[in-house]
Amino acid sequence: MSDDLHQAAKLLAEASSSMAFTGAGISVDSGIPDFRSDDGLWTKFNPMEYATIDAFLADPEKVWTMIFEMSSLLTSAKPNPGHVGLAELEQAGRLSGVVTQNIDNLHQMGGSRVVVEYHGNARRLVGMRSGKVYDADAPSVIAAFEHRTPPRCEVSGEILKPDFVFFGEAIPAAAAMASMHMASTCGAMLIIGTSAEVYPAAQLPEVARSAGAALIEINRETTRLTPYVDISLRGRAAEIVPALAALVSERQRQSAN
Repeated sequence: MSDDLHQAAKLLAEASSSMAFTGAGISVDSGIPDFRSDDGLWTKFNPMEYATIDAFLADPEKVWTMIFEMSSLLTSAKPNPGHVGLAELEQAGRLSGVVTQNIDNLHQMGGSRVVVEYHGNARRLVGMRSGKVYDADAPSVIAAFEHRTPPRCEVSGEILKPDFVFFGEAIPAAAAMASMHMASTCGAMLIIGTSAEVYPAAQLPEVARSAGAALIEINRETTRLTPYVDISLRGRAAEIVPALAALVSERQRQSAN
């Protein structure tokens, strides 16, 4: 993999602009299992029963039993070296931003400044009728979590909905537009920890490739994208991304001398 890693660093160092497209795999080393994995959330909660917008509208209290379980996984998670490595690439001017399918807020916690949250963020809650947005650290939300009762809007009294995309909901327009712009204008795309099978997010690598971008995949396993990418790096993002960032930094130092 060493030659491929050096080639990937060369692509990132020389590309006009680069972006990262991340999925659940980058957060596995933070202790968050992929919801679709053998030990993931969907083995305990049928997503068609608990994770659709229709299910939430019909019985939000029932859906909150799943949300409490999900939150216990997310709130204890910390950024891993994969998240930090992407932030370092951004700070070095080699990454224009991150488009993530994750809802865990770990890219921001890891230091990334430009993060497009394709599926929203579990650390925000919203009243669907009132439109009022709450941070997970709001006193009323903290109190509700302590009592294991669904938090309610202080304006409308309705049970709050986590500000992430349920099955059956549309992708937020601003996120869809920003991610499409980044994909269509980047010179290189890092594809990290995603099988890129769930649309419409899965179209982003296709858009980038059609626009002439180099694709660099980092994943523990082969995916449907593997035959089409320029470089495929097999392994943990928490190990590969920091190594890649270090090589890019070394190239920048050498070119400056």
